[in-house]
Amino acid sequence: MAHPTAARWVAAERLREPKIIDSVIDLIGDTPLIEIRRIAEGISPGVKIFAKLEGFNPGGSVKDRPALKMIQEGIRSGKLTHGKTIIDSTSGNTGIALAMIGRVLGYPVELVMPANVSVERKRIIDAYGAKVTYSDPLEGSDGAIRLCREILHKNPEKYFKPDQYFNPMNPQAHYETTGPEIYRQTDGRITHFIAGIGTGGTIMGTGRYLKEKNPKIRVVAVEPDDALHGLEGLKHMATSIVPGIYHENELDEKFPAATDDAYAMVYRLSQEEGILVGQSSGAAMYAALQIARKLRSGVLVTVFPDFGDKYLTTNLWVGWRDRMAVGNLQFSI
Repeated sequence: MAHPTAARWVAAERLREPKIIDSVIDLIGDTPLIEIRRIAEGISPGVKIFAKLEGFNPGGSVKDRPALKMIQEGIRSGKLTHGKTIIDSTSGNTGIALAMIGRVLGYPVELVMPANVSVERKRIIDAYGAKVTYSDPLEGSDGAIRLCREILHKNPEKYFKPDQYFNPMNPQAHYETTGPEIYRQTDGRITHFIAGIGTGGTIMGTGRYLKEKNPKIRVVAVEPDDALHGLEGLKHMATSIVPGIYHENELDEKFPAATDDAYAMVYRLSQEEGILVGQSSGAAMYAALQIARKLRSGVLVTVFPDFGDKYLTTNLWVGWRDRMAVGNLQFSI
């Protein structure tokens, strides 16, 4: 007897039509929502957990959405014209998105990144032809922000800076796309939205849209539980430069995630759900599961910002089997 998932896949495949697009940026958005089943076993039957798979964006992450919106607004406002170079600080994913979109639209791109971002991210950005300046790895994303400001200050006329940490078009992209998609995909049944904090764009924009549709929806931000953490792409707000687009008063809750728990969840997702993701996705899933265990009913949606192929050479996967063995003993996730 065929597995029910396989049967649904065959039915969906019969309905699928080939899609013709003008450019790769037309593929941004409309990412799928997947139900987390095996890891969610044991929670109340009235509770469902879904994850939005942002790795299906053409640049491989959720950052494609704000990158496109910020560039479009730059062009519309006249701040970005041909002859200017796009520049911004990034921990990787936004840089990939800017490099990809800049290549399609004909704008050169320069990026400032911490030197310790994954090899895969460095190579992808290099493949798009963007110029990269590396900042002190010990200063994290904040060091990249400061160095980018210095470069911009020396030659302001040369550059257009989307400024993802302070540009309102970052959350606006999620207000216009991610929020409506999630609400539509859950038929308006969503009760909790859970997402990690990097720039804050995803949680702010998506949360704002969902709250307007239903003020009872709880918006929960996930952040590292300590300033010294291994969750690439996430910010520990109390010890970081706080993005101008991030407004903590709009949240219902903040959830601290430990690096070890996030890593253990990444391993579980790959082994039990067949979903290979990065550290920030593991943190988001860990938070969603802990919240779900306290509920009798609800529809929880979290965001997996990217897939895990960008992290295979990082500490996340070095010695992962040993970590998983220890995790099975120590982490009740």
